[in-house]
Amino acid sequence: MTHQVRAVVARGKGAPVSLETILVPDPGPGEALVRIQACGVCHTDLHYREGGINDDFPFLLGHEAAGVVESVGEGVTDVAPGDFVILNWRAVCGSCRACLRGRPWYCFNTHNAKQKMTLLDGTELSPALGIGAFAEKTLVAAGQCTKVDPAASAAVAGLLGCGVMAGIGAAINTGNVGRGDSVAVIGCGGVGDAAVVGSNLAGAAKIIAVDIDDNKLATARKLGATHTVNSRETDAVEAIRELTGGNGADVVIEAVGRPETYKQAFYARDLAGTVVLVGVPTPEMKLELPLIDVFGRGGSLKSSWYGDCLPSRDFPMLIDLYLQGRLPLDAFVTETIALDEVEKAFERMHGGDVLRSVVVL
Repeated sequence: MTHQVRAVVARGKGAPVSLETILVPDPGPGEALVRIQACGVCHTDLHYREGGINDDFPFLLGHEAAGVVESVGEGVTDVAPGDFVILNWRAVCGSCRACLRGRPWYCFNTHNAKQKMTLLDGTELSPALGIGAFAEKTLVAAGQCTKVDPAASAAVAGLLGCGVMAGIGAAINTGNVGRGDSVAVIGCGGVGDAAVVGSNLAGAAKIIAVDIDDNKLATARKLGATHTVNSRETDAVEAIRELTGGNGADVVIEAVGRPETYKQAFYARDLAGTVVLVGVPTPEMKLELPLIDVFGRGGSLKSSWYGDCLPSRDFPMLIDLYLQGRLPLDAFVTETIALDEVEKAFERMHGGDVLRSVVVL
């Protein structure tokens, strides 16, 4: 049996997305059919539309989502119909060298559903990050579903599926921010603000938010930043050093993904401090640093993939913290929109006044 559902499709590079009817098959072995309740509009979806990821058009966009499992295929035991789940794009295999070494958040063999969703004419769709959740229903690998407390709204829960988890995880998992640490976060979009929240949750004593937009800095302060620096007006490295006794921050999280801001992060950390790159650079970007500085400053230079999260461990824990009032996830939802308003949400991204537009179905 196939299901005809409405979905947002990107047919060609740079072309506006369209709302279309697609075909979604029943789940096969190891797969799950999920009825989507909410899906955040992420910059990654815009990158897909612009051809910045690859050129496997047409794309079924959307990946930052939560919903209810409608049916499962043979052999699926971790989730069942009726479960409220957050979708993730790194379903771990359990058998690669990373998983066998007890580091499944680095899994080198993540997987997606084997069956393809299609347009009505049979054209196969490429689901964004193996999910494709700007749709009334989507087909995923069962391992991409993480059961969480249904008391959380889908509009909030789905944000953990990508950007918010990336930022919180960059602080807690990758950066190992601890009680009393000083942290600087460069770039205060959704991921950077989530890193501020994660640093606050971990007990950092000083959290310095850096951006070129005063409105974004004001939001970062509301989410837990103790200090803000407008790097359009002030040298960010010097400002961070001045705020940390001349030493630099224990952890600097770069949430922009540019060589210029990475250099700021590198020189704004304390000796033996940690730099975490969670901003995603483009393929042509190059970084040049004096090797003697890399050697002489010690510490760690890390990249954070998806906040180095393990969905089965992190998603339920973070939802519990949210329900206890200890994690302000509601603050990340700027607006809720309909499925046919995704293109308008992409346009709003350029204004810089939106943390997340969330499609609610």
